[in-house]
Amino acid sequence: MVKFIRLCVSAAHETAGEQLMERMTVEDLQRIFSSGLEMQEQTEAADPDSAYGSSPGDTDTEDGGHALTSSSSTTLVYNQELMHKTILVGDSGVGKTSLLVQFDQGKFISGSFSATVGIGFTNKVVTVDNMKVKLQIWDTAGQERFRSVTHAYYRDAQALLLLYDITRKSSFDNIRAWLTEIYEYAQKDVVIMLLGNKSDMAAERVITHEEGEKLAKEYGVPFMETSAKTGVNVELAFHAIARELKHRNLEQPHEPKFKIHDYIESQKQKSNCCGGIM
Repeated sequence: MVKFIRLCVSAAHETAGEQLMERMTVEDLQRIFSSGLEMQEQTEAADPDSAYGSSPGDTDTEDGGHALTSSSSTTLVYNQELMHKTILVGDSGVGKTSLLVQFDQGKFISGSFSATVGIGFTNKVVTVDNMKVKLQIWDTAGQERFRSVTHAYYRDAQALLLLYDITRKSSFDNIRAWLTEIYEYAQKDVVIMLLGNKSDMAAERVITHEEGEKLAKEYGVPFMETSAKTGVNVELAFHAIARELKHRNLEQPHEPKFKIHDYIESQKQKSNCCGGIM
């Protein structure tokens, strides 16, 4: 299940958490992260099935079910080379942690999260074209004072999901600054997706869907609105990333290039035809 290595401030201890944040230095966080990575390596060595998400609860298919395991089915062999670092970025409070929990556990935990301090991760395996693709998803702090730490995690990321809150204009206005940082520190071929989160809060919306689409087109990145509360488009976002990364690793010269924009639109249309809400 979830493999968080994080220092998280709960809503019930927000004041104490803010005091802790003020006392912590970048060097403190770096030591915590180093210890966390060592813990991850030890956990994966001791429990490889859990670490690689091979239990039924951690293995998803494109249709939301579990991977086929009967003898008459195609064997889904996990390729350990397909381990892709995916990072959630955006202002504090846009719902990065809630989005990750919704994808990993399929639930929304109301009022359980305050500001993330530092960075944390979880492993998740999804199935794309009868192949297991492992995503190592990192949840980052949105506060300005932690940017120098999170920058280091951009460098070896294969995908970045950039979130804003549709009810908070400042989080949308800051997207350009986040993209500037991404282009400065991340790999040139990193997959970037723009997500307008909290789409369930229609009455409080201040950023229109069209504004999000326009900004995404300006930067040539895929876009969709999501809701960590209801789950709308959450799986689609991560599955689209997984499919893009899988195709990049296994693409053959004679095969047509995978187009993530077209895939997202086709899945939205498919869901709408079946009565889904996108």
